[in-house]
Amino acid sequence: MTYAIQAEGLVKRFKETEALAGVDLAARTGSVLGVLGPNGAGKTTAVRIFATLLPPDGGHARVAGHDVVREAAAVRSLIGLTGQYAAVDENLTGTENLLLIGRLLGMSRRDARARARELLDRFRLSDAAGRAVKTFSGGMRRRLDLAASLVGRPSILFLDEPTTGLDPHSRGELWDMVRGLVADGTTALLTTQYLNEADVLADDIVVIDRGRVIAEGTPDQLKSEVGGQVLEVRPLDPAELPVVHGLVGEAAGPGTRIEGEVITAPVKDPELMPTVVRRLDGAGIRVGELALRRSSLDEVFLALTGHRAEPQADGDADGEDAEGAGSAEPEKAVSAR
Repeated sequence: MTYAIQAEGLVKRFKETEALAGVDLAARTGSVLGVLGPNGAGKTTAVRIFATLLPPDGGHARVAGHDVVREAAAVRSLIGLTGQYAAVDENLTGTENLLLIGRLLGMSRRDARARARELLDRFRLSDAAGRAVKTFSGGMRRRLDLAASLVGRPSILFLDEPTTGLDPHSRGELWDMVRGLVADGTTALLTTQYLNEADVLADDIVVIDRGRVIAEGTPDQLKSEVGGQVLEVRPLDPAELPVVHGLVGEAAGPGTRIEGEVITAPVKDPELMPTVVRRLDGAGIRVGELALRRSSLDEVFLALTGHRAEPQADGDADGEDAEGAGSAEPEKAVSAR
């Protein structure tokens, strides 16, 4: 099997903080690898090592067969990087931003302008191409940022929490664009705290918590191996939630939770549903909803770590952020060839 991105025993420390503690991962060529974890898990640290922005303290990382330390220039010529926040110049227009990157990459003025037009059209920004970026919406800025990372036609793309702060509609638009890039042959490593984002986009998932890989597999494999099925019960009368929680908990055991107006419980015994139905009927409780469904990645993550992966507005607080390493400008510097 051919891997576009590989890490073996990757270690990175920042003073007393071990951001990565021996991470192994691999992304198949032409696929999306989702690196899933909560704030501070080590996701951004891994991306910065792959993008040659940080040297590892231990282990090895290779991109398209090139060592990220010994062959950093070769790696940079093949990758694109979009960070957690748009790194385009707000005082320039959309066209000017892409032209600037093209010229910095050594393109002729004619070729840079043609590439800018192509990308602005692909990312549905042509109508706003002549406007200053500071007038763009958040979703438009993120689309321009992704376009900027593609000026050099990279074969491997690092997306470090690319939809942070976006509304659901803008997030969906960006998802569609990532799907299109992968369909054209691009390999992508996507870090995210949004569990549904990993579910929608990733072919394979690596779950990282506190700098260590705690699970890996396809979304379906993780759901099946860790979560199985989930029973959902919604009483007609919300006031009966505590009673229903107790009845379901007696039958299902640990893991039974109240989520809004619904009781959820992991299904470890195929007789759980009929048992719950009998107990609810015996207690005279009327039910508005009773269903079995597959576990979500959120529930898988909870089962693996004991806590939820909750997105935070300030992005990934890995150890290097405390050191002040890395910024939007150096990230964009390697976002094209």
